[in-house]
Amino acid sequence: MTDERKTIGSAGKAGRGNRQTSPSAAARALAGSPPAKKPVTKAKPKTAQPSAPKKATAAKKSAATKKPAGATTAPPKAAAPPRDKPRLRAVTDEDAAAAAAAAAEEAAKRTRTAGAAPLSAGIPLDEIVVAVIQAAQRVLGSDWEARVATLLATIRKRMSGDYEVDEFGFDPQITEVLTAAIEPLAEKWFRLEVRGVENIPAEGGALLVANHSGTVPIDGLITGYAVKKYSGRNLRPLGADLVFSLPFVGQIARKVGATLACTEDAERLLTTGELAGVWPEGFKGIGKPFAERYKLQRFGRGGFVSSAMRAQVPIVPVSIVGAEEIYPLVGNVPSLARLLGLPYLPITPFFPLLGPLGMIPLPSKWIIEFGEPIRTDAYDPEAADDPMLLFNVTDQVRETIQQTLYGLLVDRGNAFF
Repeated sequence: MTDERKTIGSAGKAGRGNRQTSPSAAARALAGSPPAKKPVTKAKPKTAQPSAPKKATAAKKSAATKKPAGATTAPPKAAAPPRDKPRLRAVTDEDAAAAAAAAAEEAAKRTRTAGAAPLSAGIPLDEIVVAVIQAAQRVLGSDWEARVATLLATIRKRMSGDYEVDEFGFDPQITEVLTAAIEPLAEKWFRLEVRGVENIPAEGGALLVANHSGTVPIDGLITGYAVKKYSGRNLRPLGADLVFSLPFVGQIARKVGATLACTEDAERLLTTGELAGVWPEGFKGIGKPFAERYKLQRFGRGGFVSSAMRAQVPIVPVSIVGAEEIYPLVGNVPSLARLLGLPYLPITPFFPLLGPLGMIPLPSKWIIEFGEPIRTDAYDPEAADDPMLLFNVTDQVRETIQQTLYGLLVDRGNAFF
């Protein structure tokens, strides 16, 4: 009996084994599987590399593969299922139109809900609109819409050049705009009370003589507003030289009807039937200390009485309470005032300490009373040359205003409450 195992792999040439007769081939034949062919790979050309980097790389790999003592090997993670690659397709015109329609619908929906949606501060938009309307009604009155419409119409007319001015530069449209702008300040902030409007002549010339105070001549603006608002007539103020020498202020003064406080201009206004206004105290009145409030200064030499007598028009004394408290004058810097060319440089409890905030007037209560007219037509125009007569009439006007101020202070009570 021959041993067949000895003959396995004995056939073929000596040296490298034969694939058909090698032990591995015979074993695969007995197992019933065909012999596997090894893939033929081409050897890559070797490139010369330095030995040092190889050793360093091998050291890094060995250090990374070392495990600390007592560490357990984490189980291998399961392989993630292969993801399907996104498929790209061309966007048609129908798809673009549908996307645009969806975006427009979303924008319209946000617009419809914008009124109910709260803002970042937590206040709904509709409540803000209601608050603005209520504030406009409170400041401008219930007819605020008509006032705004009138203002816009005036602006359109001025832009088109449809307006006129007289020989003094008076512009009625500017006066209307200024009256509307001053009204909230006079009615809401100063709580103005006007008395004796019936003493203002409905027609013809007249000279209104008032006391002057307040550090800043706001009383002239409020008096002009009261005359326009309650009598329907325009007041033509007579101002000092400094008013017309200031930039921008002089131009606005001309537009609202002011003119130089000289005898010639005053007589021209009065003889043409205008209402002229004069504040005889001048800068001595508005620049006096707060401790001397409501004490009238000198009324000059009676130049306003002379103009009224020559024009044969009445003199209406005007008493103003409330202006003394808007800017309480507690100090002055005369040297700096002279350097700037000003009659005085005021110091108040809030200016210049608070800067621009110190220029906000305090909300004092105002009362303006127009007294009974003092007739001048009982004298001849030539009587204006009598200095003693002028002094007597001037003193009469001054005392009338002073006594009225005392009575108005009692009626007003507290200056702010």
